[in-house]
Amino acid sequence: MSDAVQPSGLRGGASAQVPGVVSTNIRWDQAMLTRAERFARLGCVGKTLWMTGLSGSGKSTVAAALERALVDRGVHAYRLDGDNLRHGLNRDLGFSPEHRSENIRRIGEVAKLMAESGCVVIVSVISPYRADRDACRAMHERDAQGSLGFIEVFVDAPLAVCEERDPKGLYRKARAGEITGMTGLDAPYEPPMKAELVLRTAELGVEACVGACVSALGVSCTTWKSNG
Repeated sequence: MSDAVQPSGLRGGASAQVPGVVSTNIRWDQAMLTRAERFARLGCVGKTLWMTGLSGSGKSTVAAALERALVDRGVHAYRLDGDNLRHGLNRDLGFSPEHRSENIRRIGEVAKLMAESGCVVIVSVISPYRADRDACRAMHERDAQGSLGFIEVFVDAPLAVCEERDPKGLYRKARAGEITGMTGLDAPYEPPMKAELVLRTAELGVEACVGACVSALGVSCTTWKSNG
């Protein structure tokens, strides 16, 4: 269901073709510094933390708090929220299986570019299909300049809890037959098999979840400092 992984680390070679690329007569423009040199000069190591889970599981809440906590401590971090991206970058996409896969492919490509710049990228998006998430991981880990960090976080809350929270009223609409294709009800959600971190938000508060994410990130930045 996922598109072919495009090794965007391709270097040189006029008109070198990559599976899945439609454009012809293009070439990769070589930078004047390597990723390692960029990270060394900026004092940061870019990576992506990818939060997946049902609507109402707490992804956006934890992601926003994590972004604030990192930036407050001097870490170059930015949050890519699924709904926010559908207002702009992905505004031409709906919720068919094909559009959901393209939505995740685009987010994965953007996250990788930002991570390559030295940013700690926090992605919060349902991303229901395992193959699409695996493709995003592959974008990060199979690159000519070496692997970029990719941390999959399963924001795990029971469906009943998500329905009770229902922050956007989507479950209510789906149960009433007003909308279809609701992930977890009449559309599938494939939970991660080997997530680096599982956050059970029915049991853990936001602060505990943020702390677990910071530990998982192992953030390396010369300007990182404790709250003290």
